[in-house]
Amino acid sequence: MSIENKNIISVDIKDEMSNSYLDYSMSVIVSRAIPDVRDGLKPVHRRILYALDQLGLTPDKPHRKSARIVGDVLGKYHPHGDSAVYDAMVRLAQDFSTRYQLVDGHGNFGSIDGDGAAAMRYTEAKMNKITVEMLRDIGKDTIDYRLNFDETLNEPVVLPSRYPNLLVNGTNGIAVGMATSIPPHNLNEVIDATIMMIDNPDIELQEIMTRIKGPDFPTGAIITGKEAIKEAYRTGRGKVKVRAKTQIESMKNNKNRIIVTEIPYQVNKAKLIEKIAHLVRDKKIEGISDLRDESDREGMRIVIELKRDANPNVVLNNLYKHTQMQDTFSIIMIALVNGEPKVLSLKQILKHYLEHQKDVITRRTQYELNKAEARAHILEGLKIALDHIDEVIKLIRESKNASEAKEGLIEKFGLSEKQAQAILDMRLQKLTGLERDKIEEEYKNLIKEINRLKEILSNEGLIYKIIKDELIEIKGKYGDDRRTEIRVSSDEINIEDMIEEENVVITLTHYGYIKRLPENTYKIQHRGGRGVTGLTTRDEDFVEDILITSTHDNLLFFTSKGKVFTIKAFEIPEAKRQAKGTAIVNFLQLDSDESIKAVIPIKEFEDDNYLIFTTQNGLVKKTEITKFESIRKSGLIAISLKENDELIAVKKTNGKSDIILTTVQGMSIRFNEKNVRNMGRTAMGVKGINLNRDDQVISMNLVEEGNYLLVISEKGYGKRTSLEEYRGQTRGGKGIKTYNIKPHTGNLIGARVVNDDDEIMMISYLGIIIRLKISGISQMGRTTQGVRLMKVDKNDRVVSIAKVIPEEEIKEN
Repeated sequence: MSIENKNIISVDIKDEMSNSYLDYSMSVIVSRAIPDVRDGLKPVHRRILYALDQLGLTPDKPHRKSARIVGDVLGKYHPHGDSAVYDAMVRLAQDFSTRYQLVDGHGNFGSIDGDGAAAMRYTEAKMNKITVEMLRDIGKDTIDYRLNFDETLNEPVVLPSRYPNLLVNGTNGIAVGMATSIPPHNLNEVIDATIMMIDNPDIELQEIMTRIKGPDFPTGAIITGKEAIKEAYRTGRGKVKVRAKTQIESMKNNKNRIIVTEIPYQVNKAKLIEKIAHLVRDKKIEGISDLRDESDREGMRIVIELKRDANPNVVLNNLYKHTQMQDTFSIIMIALVNGEPKVLSLKQILKHYLEHQKDVITRRTQYELNKAEARAHILEGLKIALDHIDEVIKLIRESKNASEAKEGLIEKFGLSEKQAQAILDMRLQKLTGLERDKIEEEYKNLIKEINRLKEILSNEGLIYKIIKDELIEIKGKYGDDRRTEIRVSSDEINIEDMIEEENVVITLTHYGYIKRLPENTYKIQHRGGRGVTGLTTRDEDFVEDILITSTHDNLLFFTSKGKVFTIKAFEIPEAKRQAKGTAIVNFLQLDSDESIKAVIPIKEFEDDNYLIFTTQNGLVKKTEITKFESIRKSGLIAISLKENDELIAVKKTNGKSDIILTTVQGMSIRFNEKNVRNMGRTAMGVKGINLNRDDQVISMNLVEEGNYLLVISEKGYGKRTSLEEYRGQTRGGKGIKTYNIKPHTGNLIGARVVNDDDEIMMISYLGIIIRLKISGISQMGRTTQGVRLMKVDKNDRVVSIAKVIPEEEIKEN
């Protein structure tokens, strides 16, 4: 068959495929997957919001069926599947998907467990309050329009977007050959940064990040690593690690549980729990005895109960490693700039947004100016007519028709066609004196407004001032607190440099709850006072240790099993005086039967300093402090212990100090630490005191000549005795009597070396605290019973004492 006369075009298949694929790629990039840098919206989202506006579904109006909204979007602007439109609208209404929801959904719009939304015929929707700001001034010629797909209607090219929606709500999308993934941010922070850009266009990224701390996900959680955020903001690409927010709680029978209250963004809660269950079943994660979801309308709560011997921190680290309790969020900040996809830095996004807002305000001002000038023009015509009202009436009466009257007015009074028409349309009531005054007043105000608008158009600074003022207004209406916590990784900048050095009170309870308070929380009281409530503890819990230290000190935690852990004082969360505090297992990897027995602050690890250890069975050990400079997160062995012994005290010394040990039954022994040889970190120690039957060591102190030994009994009695009454002895002896124990005094609970200028804190089983000056406590002999220092109820008892360390002593330590 001949093809010479057929209408056939010869095309190279390679070129055709290349051109067609390129056209398809650009269509996906521009018309589907990549948002515009100006309003942060993809076409489908923009069309949904515009359809809501055209339907009049403002926040103050009733909800309308989702099917009606989707139908309008499909029929007028978006020629794609209905599920694509409905799914996009659903995400805009989900509080776990969109940081600031743009759609107010009514009905079942899905859940964080992966449940889908109900069919569109069942749900209803309208604009959310903040959505009004996305469309504000859209009717004032602030944006460009284009024809819709069938060229029967106009649709917006971009929305006015009166706040930086691209950063505030973020976006993600997969195009051809590229993808975008911009995380959501906090509205307050983004607006603050935008204002900083207005005030200083050449601002550096480091300064911008003083306002925008990092992503702020709708599901909260914790971002670890600030340097990764900075890199993403600088280059437009990066990855951040997001962890679930957890808390370790103590239970009965020395068991613990992990409570998960927030999970990483875009993680399915139901699948996460299922994954954990499978890992436990397959024995890839051990130590979990029960797993349940206690989430409700009040918030998320996943409970992971642990076995008695399970270390909660080890289990938690395994959960982070093997599940989406720790996830990676990839940041790829690609957006359309003048129709072209570009990778943008944080500063560039803010710059493009401000350029858009400058254009919006300029066009809005020009629109309002044109409208004002047009109205002023009409009023000028009306004023002329009122000034010559008799002539105007005569001219109109003598005209054959409206056209002739209009032409007559134009010719006789030099009016424009619009002015002449306005005069013809003028009602007779305008002839009253009051109406004439209103026209004069309106014209006067319009002239002022015209001058103001012209001044704005001629002054770029005024335009930016308007942008700033309107952003501040939006911030005041819709701003909220940050949800996602940002923590610095251990290998990043030293957060200590950002913490003010100040004295604080650290309290630790019997069941391991710790908190930090300002030192001035407690007032000095007279001897015998009842004190103030120090904290609210769990049932049967009581405070065991109070420490006055500095926020910058290293806190060495020595446990009953002879292990040592370290954290900085500022890492302990600050709490109110009556708050319970945070379980210490949130910071230290303790075994279920292990408790903190001694906490000491260390400013620097110096060569000539030592740590002296004492156990309840009377053993003592001396080790160089430098042996404890590098302590891994899982802790180190500080002293080896026999099976029936435990560590009760640790002190920092210079290697030449006298040591005094005090026991429950009122015995003491004083000896020089030179009698204790220097030993290795894991050594067991030597005998410090030979104990009577059923007696135990309760304290170890360093002797300071000229000072006193203060002893306190469980019934609130105490005294101070000169240290000169305690002669030096040989290590390992029985010691001498230091307190006359009586039934009404009870056994001793603590002893401290003090001077006249010192102050102490006493705390009872029920959490009552009293602060006393040593000068107000009676000085008595070694074998006396002392005086009442604190009134103790029948069902209460003193359980702990602590010396308040002066500021200069803290700095020396």
